[in-house]
Amino acid sequence: MRKTTLALLASTLLVSACGTVRDSRINPMNWFGPARSVEAAPAESTNPLIPQRRGLFARRAVEAETYEGRPFEQITDLTIEPVPGGAILRATGLATRQGIYAVRLTPATVDELPVDGVLTYRLEGIRPDKATRQGSQPTREVIAGRRLTDEDLIGVREIRVQGQLNTLVSRR
Repeated sequence: MRKTTLALLASTLLVSACGTVRDSRINPMNWFGPARSVEAAPAESTNPLIPQRRGLFARRAVEAETYEGRPFEQITDLTIEPVPGGAILRATGLATRQGIYAVRLTPATVDELPVDGVLTYRLEGIRPDKATRQGSQPTREVIAGRRLTDEDLIGVREIRVQGQLNTLVSRR
């Protein structure tokens, strides 16, 4: 009974001492202190996460990417779906062979502005280097989309998507 009482008394004293350790510098939770607000550093023009120096294992300079897509043979469907803040232009194309990838709607003009109220796009894709099968029609169909804002649609009366053999037009 004496040993139990002595052990209980010793553990009580040990646990009561934890309160002082909690506030002392021995506790790693107190090493950095509470957070406080400071003034923000001036913004730099470069990203600090991207290294500026070059080395043996550094990536080579990223060259301007050129898109080498060619127009699709046939445009089968053109849909313009209104969404808040603009519209989504969706075009379906049909290729002569399977395997075309990186399909996109590229603007016919460099600045993507309408010419005489007509906004024109080409449905293009990159063809594989090797010969591919022709396949059935569903395996050769692709769909590409592009979001147009209300600012892009100012002054646009007609949207046109071109292919090699045909062009589909949607008017307002």
